Amino acid sequence: MTLASIIVPAFNVQATMRQTLEALLAQTYADFEIIIVDDGSTDATPQIAAEFAADSRVRVVRQNNRGLAGARNSGIAAAKGAFIGFCDADDIWLPHKLARHVAHLQSNPKIGISYAGSAFIDNEGVSTGQAQRPRLKGIGASHIFKRNPIGNGSAPVIRREVFDEIAYQPSFETQRPWYFDETFRQSEDIECWLRIALTTHWNFEGLPGLLTQYRINTTGLSAATDRQLVAWDRMVAKLTPLNPSFFAVNTKPARAYQLRYLSRRAVSALDATRARSLSLAWMAQSRTPLIEEPVKSIVSLAASATLSTFGGGILRRIMKSAQALSSRAIAQ
Repeated sequence: MTLASIIVPAFNVQATMRQTLEALLAQTYADFEIIIVDDGSTDATPQIAAEFAADSRVRVVRQNNRGLAGARNSGIAAAKGAFIGFCDADDIWLPHKLARHVAHLQSNPKIGISYAGSAFIDNEGVSTGQAQRPRLKGIGASHIFKRNPIGNGSAPVIRREVFDEIAYQPSFETQRPWYFDETFRQSEDIECWLRIALTTHWNFEGLPGLLTQYRINTTGLSAATDRQLVAWDRMVAKLTPLNPSFFAVNTKPARAYQLRYLSRRAVSALDATRARSLSLAWMAQSRTPLIEEPVKSIVSLAASATLSTFGGGILRRIMKSAQALSSRAIAQ
């Protein structure tokens, strides 16, 4: 069997890391290693990591805090596997996830990035009834820029050759190469995926099913929208010189999608003022989301309008009813 590496960035995750690691150790694909990157934790994370390191499949890398991108970079540098997956220390992989991705990559030599959908769980690990079901095939750079089908950092499993191809080392870096840009504390995922799409020949392709349980942290959602938009705009400014004509065509629609996404986060945070502002902003930027995804766009606008008009209590009741209907439909 081909060795696979699973990298677990870990910063102050004592409440959730045990569940994450137990799920990873239960993978049905047998030939894997887990690399926990303790990114300068100050809680019990190091002690929990040390307990799991008694298993020969688990290694621990410790470093001063470098952020999520820096933890991933250290994990990639330490990894021995031909395939590299990531699982944040508050998310959960289903038991057959690694096996399915490895088989996918082994049977499709042109695919460099394999991913799948994710079911959402709340802070307590309970299903929210929501999920991300991304586009799976025919993925080009414009799809990644506008909709980021990978969705979250715990979804993909990637060939080692992909990272070798995009590696670079800033002049001030003395420890190891960079794959993710460590100057980003947000939008580091999309920056990396889009750089791969624009500068390499590797294909992106998804697998059907929800193979990751992705934890939604509602703390500070509204405040984070400002920082995320700034990071997204900086990502565009950084990557535009790679292909100016691509960005000239795609930036306005992609920014509209990003603003729509942030408006939904503001709705989830029950921040009516911010949700309304972002909704108006994405409609002014481009109507592409409304044309390409009319249902989701109309629902987003309706949620923002409901929050602004009737307040969070009514919106919560509507959302709970919709989630109950969705869960009932899935069960049937």
